Amino acid sequence: MHPNLTGLLDIMENGQAAIVQGVGYPNPNRSHFTSTDIWHTGNNSAQGYGWLGRYFDNTCNGQPNPKGSIAIGNRAPLALHGSTQKAVNFETEELFRWAGSSGDASLEKLYDDINRQEKAINSKDDSQLDFLVRTSLDAQVSSDRIRAAVSKQPLVRYPGGQLAQQLQLIASMIRADLPTRVYYASLGGFDTHANQLNSHANLMRQLGDTLKAFQTDLGKQGNTGKVLTMVFSEFGRRVAQNGSGGTDHGTAAPMFLIGDNVKAGLLGKHPSLTKLDEGDLIYNTDFRQVYASVLEDWMGADSKEILGKQYTKSAVLKG
Repeated sequence: MHPNLTGLLDIMENGQAAIVQGVGYPNPNRSHFTSTDIWHTGNNSAQGYGWLGRYFDNTCNGQPNPKGSIAIGNRAPLALHGSTQKAVNFETEELFRWAGSSGDASLEKLYDDINRQEKAINSKDDSQLDFLVRTSLDAQVSSDRIRAAVSKQPLVRYPGGQLAQQLQLIASMIRADLPTRVYYASLGGFDTHANQLNSHANLMRQLGDTLKAFQTDLGKQGNTGKVLTMVFSEFGRRVAQNGSGGTDHGTAAPMFLIGDNVKAGLLGKHPSLTKLDEGDLIYNTDFRQVYASVLEDWMGADSKEILGKQYTKSAVLKG
């Protein structure tokens, strides 16, 4: 492991982290945008709805679940978008303030008029208005609950950085027992085409220390058995460095899974560093095998219905 990944190593030695080695997919694409879409949709065409969005579509009985998924950031990732399900996203809790209490009298009256109709609506007679009312009420309640959750003092001290801020926010919402099934956070900066040594080392420390703080927070909450954390990237890097002291877009890369129910340690076979495909690693585990295991063994869903075909589950979770 990278010497700065001490935080992840501590989680692994505590029996709560697995590194799945050599994860990729056939005919790998080296475009950030296309490869990201492949991972988010779960298919090589990079077209369609997100794999987690389809999970909600298959389990929400035709009605969106406004509290089902939350993404921290300025936009929700494709992975969370379904034909019915749409994710809530915000960068900070202050940006998820209920507009009905903003002091704007016209907005307050509008939302009050909508909410007052709750008792008067027969959902069989006006399902669209019923949906609007319930969505309005859900948004107001969710805003209040999230802001109340984040206002509490964290149970652990998080390191600095973007990812730490996101995971601290997520940990607060988990602690408040929100009914959200999926949270999404992200960390950029890994496109190290030049001067990789120092920038990559800093990213490794930020990633490892933040994951450890998050897992420690969950432990103090008593929630490590309720949360599975999955870490992935759209692709790895090439084996040989380039002329700028960096590495270019590659193929197979590790995935991390963290939680009480993972099979801790190194899983799968590491790709050969000498038997290469035009300078790139050859993957050993299809990322959809990991998805299939998460969907079936953690989320209790039919992975074939969601992924479009049956993938052999990767043995990453305890039976």
